[in-house]
Amino acid sequence: MSLTVNQLLRQYEKGRRDFRGVDLSGADLHGVALIDVNLADANLRNANLERAFLSKSVFTKACLAWANLSYAKLNNADLADADLTKANLTAAFLGKAGLQRSQLTGANMAHANLRGASLWRANVCGANLREANLREVNLGGANLSWTTLVEALLCRARLNGATFNGSHLSRALIKEVDWSGANLSELNLQEARLIRVNLSQANLFLANMEQAECQTCNFQGTCFRSANCQAASFVNSDLREANCRR
Repeated sequence: MSLTVNQLLRQYEKGRRDFRGVDLSGADLHGVALIDVNLADANLRNANLERAFLSKSVFTKACLAWANLSYAKLNNADLADADLTKANLTAAFLGKAGLQRSQLTGANMAHANLRGASLWRANVCGANLREANLREVNLGGANLSWTTLVEALLCRARLNGATFNGSHLSRALIKEVDWSGANLSELNLQEARLIRVNLSQANLFLANMEQAECQTCNFQGTCFRSANCQAASFVNSDLREANCRR
């Protein structure tokens, strides 16, 4: 079903909220308010939704590839299984949003607020999450390979089964997360701050921890082989049985 922007907004003002499957590819919806609407299976490829108010709206299985969602309000929105490939989500507010199994490869999420959001099994490969707020985010099973998380806030996040191959977490604040047994080889943690992080039995082979600050962390049995720990600090941290060869 194809609608023009004016038709959509007129029907919304009359009380319609179900726009499932609508085709709005390339539409200019800059700054619109579409709160609590159903846009499941909609085609919003290349659409301009900059600064749009989309709280509590449903975008399950919608196509938002290459869409501009910068500064958009998407708190409590349902974006499960949505295609957000290369989407611009700069500074978007996604608090408690559902992004389970969503496709976020190459998306720009710099400065985005994702506090309490679910990215369970999402594909975030190659995305930009620089200075993003990831407090209490569920990243279980998510693919974060080659993701930029420079200066990101990663506090009390769920990371079980998440992959971080080649990810960049320099100067990030990582607090109270469980990385026990995780494969974090070649991870860039340069100048990162780690507070009460559980890294027991984790693999940090070839990781860059230069000038990292680790406070009250658990490194029991952790593999640091060939890791760069130059000028790193391990205040009150447990390094029993850690492998620090080379």
